[in-house]
Amino acid sequence: MTPKLYMVLIWVILLIVYRTTNFQFQHAELETRFHPFDSVKDNKSVSVRVGYLPRGMAQSKSDLELKPLWFSKSHVTKDNDQSHRNLLAMTVGIKQKLTVDAIVRKFLSENFAIILFHYDGIVNEWHDLWWSHIVIHIAAHSQTKWWFAKRFLHPDTVSIYDYIFLWDEDLRVENFHPGRYLKIMKSEGLEISQPALDPNLSEIHHRITVRRKKRTVHRRVFGTRGTGECSSTSTGPPCTGWVEGMAPVFSRSAWHCAWHLIQNDLIHGWGMDMKLGYCAQGDRTKKVGIVDSEFIVHQGVQTLGGSSAEKGYRRGTFDPRTEIRRQSRSELYLFQERWDQAAREDEGWVDPFRAPKQKKQRPLTSNVP
Repeated sequence: MTPKLYMVLIWVILLIVYRTTNFQFQHAELETRFHPFDSVKDNKSVSVRVGYLPRGMAQSKSDLELKPLWFSKSHVTKDNDQSHRNLLAMTVGIKQKLTVDAIVRKFLSENFAIILFHYDGIVNEWHDLWWSHIVIHIAAHSQTKWWFAKRFLHPDTVSIYDYIFLWDEDLRVENFHPGRYLKIMKSEGLEISQPALDPNLSEIHHRITVRRKKRTVHRRVFGTRGTGECSSTSTGPPCTGWVEGMAPVFSRSAWHCAWHLIQNDLIHGWGMDMKLGYCAQGDRTKKVGIVDSEFIVHQGVQTLGGSSAEKGYRRGTFDPRTEIRRQSRSELYLFQERWDQAAREDEGWVDPFRAPKQKKQRPLTSNVP
């Protein structure tokens, strides 16, 4: 082989290697751009540099597990066998004590960690319940579930839990079992879900939440009543890929995303339900669903601000419930404005659920003069 032919061969090989590498790089970038769903992986080997601390001493994660002031042999055994793999977080008030007691008992039987957010500031009156000393109590007067969740359920704090139940207090659970529910979530591949509502006893706001008796899970609703046209071709809320805010359940990965979606200053959470599908780690029409076989009753008790009818507010006087609804609607508009602005300004973001634009058909022309 002549030196000239040898050099040509080398250049050809280098060109092939360059083109292959460049193609792989561009393909990886496209995958990242057009498939933005990511799962949170617990990589214990990763360490960070914090100030002047040696790397091995920096711990970025925490949990909500109660620890004893001193350790006995039994405590050491329990600590080594960390059984709390799931978390129930609820906003509660003393007026719903009996309902909350029934819920907590069910979840404790399945080894859940439990945190109660007391929006009325009352904690001591719960201490007569046997389980009160083994759950976490946090009190802040007249605050909402989303206010508490943003401040106390940071993903790094709840990262040890496989599933997070973020529930309201006015739910009856006679026909609900947490263990069976989670088995269904796993078998169905759900990342975000909620129990179906008993249609005969519940306050229903959205038809998609109504229980279907002969189903285990449903993911969409059909019809035109109330929410507009919903069909088998619908790809988004409120027809599919949607759960209501009163009893959502999140996988660890889904909560990592949902926590960031919560706006720190928008405490009522209106508008979030329409965007939770973006946190479903994939196709929201498949990863978000309503569990029918384990269902609850939504009593629809008005808590924050109380009931206008109960307190007898007259027209023209200050009504806290009216003000709360007005504030919630205002937050809904602001939330949507922020979403729209963020979508415009993030040039690298591609909406994974954007409906493809239909090509306009050219009007038919007649050859007849």
